[in-house]
Amino acid sequence: MKQVNMHEAKSQLSKLGELAWKGEKIVIAKAGKPYLDLVPHKNEGKERKPGCLKGRIQMAPDFDTTPQDVIDDFEMG
Repeated sequence: MKQVNMHEAKSQLSKLGELAWKGEKIVIAKAGKPYLDLVPHKNEGKERKPGCLKGRIQMAPDFDTTPQDVIDDFEMG
């Protein structure tokens, strides 16, 4: 982990950004105390499109049936 003060962060932002992208944790301090974390931007995931796997996933016919030994294990606990 690398901790820098606010003034140093302003003057070395490009260098600190590169370190953050390489996986180093960068903490920016204000008055000697941790104030901000510098982290790489992550693109948000794609918008979910329901039904895109329709016909490609199959469920076993007994998917909703709970075996008796599992029920017994829960009731005995």
